[in-house]
Amino acid sequence: MISHIIKKEFKETFRDGRFKIASLIIVLLAISALFITSNQYKTVNNQHQEAKQKERKSWESQGEKTPHSAAHYGNYVFKPKSPLSLIDQGVNKYTGISIFLEAHKRNEAQFSNASDQTALSRFGELTIDFILLYILPLIIILIGYNSFTKEIEGNTFQILKSQGIVGWKLLIGKWFATLIPPIVITTILFLISGILLTSIDDFGSLNLYALGTLFFTYCFYYIVFTNIVLLISSLAKKSGISLVINLFFWVLACFVAPKIASNLAETQYPFPTHQEFSKRIEEENKKGLDGHNPWNKQAQKLEKEVLEKYGVDSLHKLPFNFSAYRMQKGEEYQAAVYAKHYDYIKKQAQNQHGVYKTISVISPFLPTRFLSMAIAQTDYNSHRNFAEAAEKYRVEAQRFLNGTEERNSKYGERYVASSDIWSKLPEFEYEKASFSTVVPSNSSLFIILLLWFGVSSLILLLTNKKY
Repeated sequence: MISHIIKKEFKETFRDGRFKIASLIIVLLAISALFITSNQYKTVNNQHQEAKQKERKSWESQGEKTPHSAAHYGNYVFKPKSPLSLIDQGVNKYTGISIFLEAHKRNEAQFSNASDQTALSRFGELTIDFILLYILPLIIILIGYNSFTKEIEGNTFQILKSQGIVGWKLLIGKWFATLIPPIVITTILFLISGILLTSIDDFGSLNLYALGTLFFTYCFYYIVFTNIVLLISSLAKKSGISLVINLFFWVLACFVAPKIASNLAETQYPFPTHQEFSKRIEEENKKGLDGHNPWNKQAQKLEKEVLEKYGVDSLHKLPFNFSAYRMQKGEEYQAAVYAKHYDYIKKQAQNQHGVYKTISVISPFLPTRFLSMAIAQTDYNSHRNFAEAAEKYRVEAQRFLNGTEERNSKYGERYVASSDIWSKLPEFEYEKASFSTVVPSNSSLFIILLLWFGVSSLILLLTNKKY
């Protein structure tokens, strides 16, 4: 009986020419967006490998120079693309793709895609995540907004009941008929994505469990929307009213709620401006050890401690180059200052994330949006993990360079390193967080989405009893 209801609903849906045209356009746009994004992914991936090799070659071919000159010469490290960014690009467009590592300073990522785009980019881009998050819920509304109201308007409920169709079977039939089309479209997109990713050289970094989890996350999102659309249709008396209410909910969930959450988060937990942030770091650095200034108060204190430790009365009698030693201690102090202030930024971001979770009670879009970015590893946390890994490498690189000068010269000597010393510095290798750590750290978002599923399903079942 349920299968007959599903067939009936499908016939009525596909009989509508507007639905056919809209669905065809969406499918074509989705597949086009997928292949365009795939080409961009391959291009950027190749550019990343090429830039990484050229940067390493440039570093190793510096020739003879002092280690500190090499420290200021610096080098770039590049953020690798996540395979699932093919589906959800997250914040990658805005966060930059490379970081310049140099002595005394922690730099932010630069060369973001957004900075290279024209004003037309303000109108948005056609991407897979845009279609999955915004467009497919509209398809659900288009299919299901009149699921029950058309029976009321056509006086067909009595006919259905006379054929032995009970309310719960009617509900399940209409539920499947509304849900199946977006699920089919999503399945096609994910299958094509998987096939495209297997053709890319770094396929080994793709986690199929992550791909599957991302797929089921969107499925639950569509189930929630289906429940709400059918609930509204069962309560409304006319199809026009049902359509307006459903569209209002779509706008509220997908546009208004995220904007409210963003404004509340920024109001309650604001980030310092770039100028304020830089000023705080500069002021704290002035209070500490300056590796370049031997007359600095902290430098004088360090000198006294080292002389007492080695039992000598002159820096020239130390078994190492004190200038390089002082330089390294200055680097360590400055790195600690940067870590302190960046930890504050990280804490503020976590607090803002908490606000988004709170607002998720009025929008299933928010938990789905953040889960999608987290699973694809294109969220803020993933970018911050890369930045922290780059900073850790920068500190280790400075320790290597200062240590080389410290061990191979004495105080007052000018040490010039041979050209082969630069290749001894290990290359920067960034490993993204494993999928097994991503899921637990986002468990609350999974719970919120499941609550949306459970509550909406329960209310729909209870409301449907009148039929």
